[in-house]
Amino acid sequence: MVYLNTTMGVYILTNTAKYEPAINENSISFDSYEKMAEYYFRNIDTKPFNAYYERPATLSLLPEVKGKRVLDAGCAAGWYSDWLLKHGASVIAVDFSPNMIEMTKRRIGNNAAIIRADLNDPLSFIEDQSVDIILSSLTLHYVKNWEITMGEFGRILKPLGNLIFSVHHPFMDFISFKRENYFLTELLNDEWETPKGNVTVQFYRRPLNTIISSVIDAGFIIERLLEPMPTKKFKELEPQVYEKLTNKPHFLFIRAVKN
Repeated sequence: MVYLNTTMGVYILTNTAKYEPAINENSISFDSYEKMAEYYFRNIDTKPFNAYYERPATLSLLPEVKGKRVLDAGCAAGWYSDWLLKHGASVIAVDFSPNMIEMTKRRIGNNAAIIRADLNDPLSFIEDQSVDIILSSLTLHYVKNWEITMGEFGRILKPLGNLIFSVHHPFMDFISFKRENYFLTELLNDEWETPKGNVTVQFYRRPLNTIISSVIDAGFIIERLLEPMPTKKFKELEPQVYEKLTNKPHFLFIRAVKN
């Protein structure tokens, strides 16, 4: 088993050779993100949906991170891990995709504990109440069972620690994919365009009640919920999409505190 030693406020990963997690049977879109890792690394800084819509909202929910221990849960190509480090945090970055892990290492080197792990499984390598903040950007809609994930988030967070996350908005998925029963949690397929061709991506659509209840039932108090507007920069780059986003929400943002 792997543990994180937090002596002197620095995360040191031990026994890494023994920690090579299998991909959980509930994991989805693994091959998709393996294919898109390089694309993410090269484009994540300026992709409009990320840089000028999702990111400003997520950053607005973050408390002061200097001197804090932060879990980047679903680090992808490492943009948030890099930002957190530059603002004085110590970081644990996790992702289930080996290629995404390599992209994060390429971006931030050895300045964080970068671990391949699946959020469908317990985060057994992180000690109880050892993390101040959990940030999860556009990741949790790939997780089938939020009871496990939220339970682990509650376990590793310190009392009054913060959970900040963004997910697909349930209204957007329900309308865009023309579903018949809003109250179901169901697996959807989407086609994303990339420079190397289309990639099929799967994710879960769940109703707002299920999202909110999963957080509250895990012992969190929801402090803020955002359905933000895209920025002016987004409008400059994608004026037609901007108009759609000012009428129909695309992402949902939540900040919760451990009760």
